[in-house]
Amino acid sequence: MSAAVNRDLLLVNAAHPLGDTTPPPLAPATPETPHILLERRAAALLNALLDSVGGRGRIAAVSGYRSRSEQQAIWDETWAAEGPDFTNSYVARPGCSEHETGLAIDLGLLGDGELDFIRPNFPEDGVAGDFRRAAADFGFILRYPAGKEAVTGIAHEPWHFRFVGVPHSRRMAQLGLTLEEYLEELQNYSETKPLHITQGRYDFTVYTAPRRPRRLPSGYVQLCPTGGGCVVTAWR
Repeated sequence: MSAAVNRDLLLVNAAHPLGDTTPPPLAPATPETPHILLERRAAALLNALLDSVGGRGRIAAVSGYRSRSEQQAIWDETWAAEGPDFTNSYVARPGCSEHETGLAIDLGLLGDGELDFIRPNFPEDGVAGDFRRAAADFGFILRYPAGKEAVTGIAHEPWHFRFVGVPHSRRMAQLGLTLEEYLEELQNYSETKPLHITQGRYDFTVYTAPRRPRRLPSGYVQLCPTGGGCVVTAWR
């Protein structure tokens, strides 16, 4: 039996830099922003999420996929303009940015003038709040929540969302876990002692393998390298 391989749960931060800079298949994040790109599946689900909360024309994609050179330019320009403290808080070092995976999107609320590229306005209420509450149902998480700065190494960014896919997004939202914390939790589950998740009409089996497993569970299977192993997700 074969399995699909993706990078949905790939951990990228200062302690886990991105080695492979080859981008995944990309697509416009929204029809309104064809120059802002996102991993193809994430883009499709972002648009479905925007439609579900009435966000079309009210929420804008501000920044999606960035090449290594683009991330370097943003780092250098922000450092020169704002200084080291601001830059280290709000801009990931080149090679350590989720934007280089194509799985991260920065969003801003339209209608309040020009959007700040580094810190776009994305409030807790209104349509932005509706988006935030529905995000996990479409595979997205708020990547840098308040109170988790010591875990993520990044200041609270209410505008930055990361695609991790279902069922992981829903479980992370339910438990209030960051990606770092969720991957650590998954270390407790193995092929012989997997995590079982029921969501709607689907039954998921999730566990961490030390490397790409030779034997796969039954059902539809996805394999996701994380930097410290491989997360196996099967469902039927």
